[in-house]
This record gives sequence, structure tokens and C-alpha cells, in this order.
Amino acid sequence: MIAADERFLPPGTVALVGAGPGDPDLLTVAALKAMHAADVVVHDALVSPTIMQLIPSGTEVISAGKRGGNPSSTNQADICDTLVSLAKAGRRVVRLKGGDPFVFGRGGEEACRLFAEGISFRIIPGLTSGIAGPAYAGIPITHRAVNANVAFITGHESAENSGFREGEEELSSRLDWEGIARTFPVLVLYMAMRNLPQVSKRLIAAGRSAETPVALIQWATTPQQRTLVTNLGRLVEDVNACDLKPPVIIVVGEVVRYREMMSWFADETIRV
Repeated sequence: MIAADERFLPPGTVALVGAGPGDPDLLTVAALKAMHAADVVVHDALVSPTIMQLIPSGTEVISAGKRGGNPSSTNQADICDTLVSLAKAGRRVVRLKGGDPFVFGRGGEEACRLFAEGISFRIIPGLTSGIAGPAYAGIPITHRAVNANVAFITGHESAENSGFREGEEELSSRLDWEGIARTFPVLVLYMAMRNLPQVSKRLIAAGRSAETPVALIQWATTPQQRTLVTNLGRLVEDVNACDLKPPVIIVVGEVVRYREMMSWFADETIRV
């Protein structure tokens, strides 16, 4: 049991806290300390219900959900405004974010805004789903026999630096797909479900074999985890056949084959 220690989070301070990938056992001690010291928690939509239950009763809870393409998502500028307003009112604020705040979590934008406003803040890293999800699916994202590097890529970027455009057919992109295909044997993709046709097409056009194995891990590390194993050539067809929906982490590369011998977690293997 973590005792509340308000010294861990002084008044007027914001803690940008990574809640991890979903399994509450993967939450860090520092994250728990911050949650118990806070008097208000501003949380993302993807923070798991079991982790939300760890917030002490009496703590104010504010939803600031962001889901790609969902019109009910909270605007990022509004989230930053809320953090600033709460901190300036002397509150002890936890900004609770799924995964890690600085891995495609927009924590960097929030920290920059807090700095600009002269507000004290601290960063509490979390275990990102791009590492934990494959591990729970029995997939090592690095293996000495396969790769010496790995690329983490977002499939959902801001309009001004997007590598993908929804419904886009051409293969042009600010991302160097040929370089990625040549340099990184293993890719881990976040938030890429809406752009799967473009992802598979660009990787194959850049030189990746259509037989390259791909794993899609839904609701990683939770009791609802499901894993689909396919390849780049069949990716879109198989995903459509099983109606797989976000949140999903995608692993591309030969390391996916190790799932056959390393699968340990009681997840569901999707058959198509």
C-alpha cells in the first residue's frame, strides 16, 4: 500500500505520469506515489479502468480523452489550458497518460506549455505499450539472430508533419520508407490502424517482402488482449476479416515468428 505523501507533489506542481500499457502490475511505484499525492487527476481515455480504481477516493478526476478521429476527443490546447489553470490555482496535479508520456503521448507539448507558463513539473516515465505489448504476446522486439535495432513509428501525426493522410493513395511521405525498410529489420507501429493500407503498401514498395510477418496486439497486457499474426501482403484483408479495432500495437519483422515458442500470456490468438 502506498501512503499519501504530499511532499512528493507540492502545490502548484504538475506530474506528467505514464500509466503504462494497461496491466496495473506494470504501474511504477513513482506513478502510484504521484496518484496518492494528487488532489486532481487529469486522465487519458486509454488509462485502464483497473488503474483508475487506484486513484484515492476524494481525488478530483477530470477526463481528457483523446482518440484519433473521434469528434468527442478533448482538444490538446484545452488540455494544456486545464493543466495550467489547475496548477496556478495551487492544486497538486497528475496528468495521467497511457503508456509513457514522451512516447507518442504529447507529453512533450504539455511540458513545453508548463515551462512557458513558469509552472513546476516533473516527469514520471511509464512502460510503453510498444515494448510491453509484444512482450506479453511472446514477441521479443530485439533478438540477436534477427536485429540490432528497432524503429518506433506513429501512424497518426499532426497535419503539418504527417507521414500518412487518411485515404491517401500515393506513396510520398515525409518518412523515408525506403530507408526504414532497409535500415530497421523490426518496426513497432503505434496508432496505425486507420492507415494500414498505406503502411503495408509503402513498406512493400520500399522493398519489404509481402511475406514479412506482422503481429497486431489489441488491448495489450490486459485480460482482453488478442493477437493476430499475418504478413504484409495479407495485412489489410486479415484485419478486415476479424474486425480488429484500436487500441492495437503492430510489430513488423522476423521477430514475430518467435511467438510460436515464446507465447506465455493467456491471450487469444485470432484465427482468420
